[in-house]
Amino acid sequence: MTTYLIIGNGVAGNAAAESIRKIEAQDEVLMFSREKYYFYYVPALPEYLAGEKQIKDFTIHNEKWYEKNRIDLYLETEITAINARQKAVLTKGGKKFRYDKLLLACGGNSFVPPIPGSQSNGVFTLRTVSDADIIRERAKRSKKVVVIGGGLLGLEAGNGLRRLGLEISVVEFSPRLLPRQMDVAGAALLRKQMEEMGFHFYLGAKTREIVPEKDGLAVYLEGGEKLSAEIVLISAGVRPELTLAKSLGLAIDKGVKVDDSMRTEIQDIYAAGDLVEHQGRFYGIWPASMEQGRIAGANMAGQEVKYRGTVPSNTLKVVGIDLVAAGEIDAEGKMESLVIRDEAKRTYRKLVFQDNTIAGVILLGDTRGRDEIQGAIKSKKDISSIKENLADEKFDFSVLP
Repeated sequence: MTTYLIIGNGVAGNAAAESIRKIEAQDEVLMFSREKYYFYYVPALPEYLAGEKQIKDFTIHNEKWYEKNRIDLYLETEITAINARQKAVLTKGGKKFRYDKLLLACGGNSFVPPIPGSQSNGVFTLRTVSDADIIRERAKRSKKVVVIGGGLLGLEAGNGLRRLGLEISVVEFSPRLLPRQMDVAGAALLRKQMEEMGFHFYLGAKTREIVPEKDGLAVYLEGGEKLSAEIVLISAGVRPELTLAKSLGLAIDKGVKVDDSMRTEIQDIYAAGDLVEHQGRFYGIWPASMEQGRIAGANMAGQEVKYRGTVPSNTLKVVGIDLVAAGEIDAEGKMESLVIRDEAKRTYRKLVFQDNTIAGVILLGDTRGRDEIQGAIKSKKDISSIKENLADEKFDFSVLP
């Protein structure tokens, strides 16, 4: 009997476990998690923060799922050491477990820039349910929040706290919101909508320091502005959790380097999710982690499946605002594109073209054809025969797949 051991109970680890079980019904699958909760949908944390969802509402695999699939899940159990020669791992509590195939699916950690005062009481990051619980408790006695980072999670988490009645200020180093998902024109329209909802934005701004004060915190910007708050939420991206990978001496650049089969350079050790780099690229997004985990599990169980990369796709989950961005958004305006902007309707649609294919899309306020367009981006469908019709409001996007 083969023993598969998975370190991490996130999307990559669970996708791998599902793959293994589809191929090997009898072999042993062990999974270890530092958290106390079963597998949940991390992008739902802002809604949990707002009190609009409970953990059960976004738990993907509950206790019964693990029992049904005969997966031995060890919650609140941290793996602290791996002996690749003996094919064994050691838990923080001193227990040893042996394996035949090992998957590193340790995920990532919230990145905290070297801002003086970033370790002060009242400064948080949002990555887990436990993080959200601490922030929610603090929010009960708070009025103002400063979010450092105007990316997807920063805006969504800020909106969650706004819905609790707090005043939200967002500090973003880029001169526009969502610099990875929006071009200048689209970001300007989004900013206007969010300001009408009550957000305050400081764009093209850098945080100089965070200073504890008698009644809370003061955030000083490089330009001299002072922002007062009881909560500072740092949302500056994710960095791979590399502790175990480094202890094994694995090759690391942006993350743990893996091949198309999600193998590392050590035999029978695979890696997937937020800690890996594939062909020079670090994704750090849910869809990529899911696909990588699925492929890693299949290969661990003896199949030969290749990972070909993931088209970046993001959705902003703020009530009242529909936004989808995928692929190459061409923020610099160097590529051929179709742009339809309607200030009155608060809509912005941009299709980016490359060699008679759709290379990327921004859909704000009007998300017609979102799934079909993303499918066309992934398949690189030739749209030369219908290209001139894509601007038509009555265009049937079902012809794209």
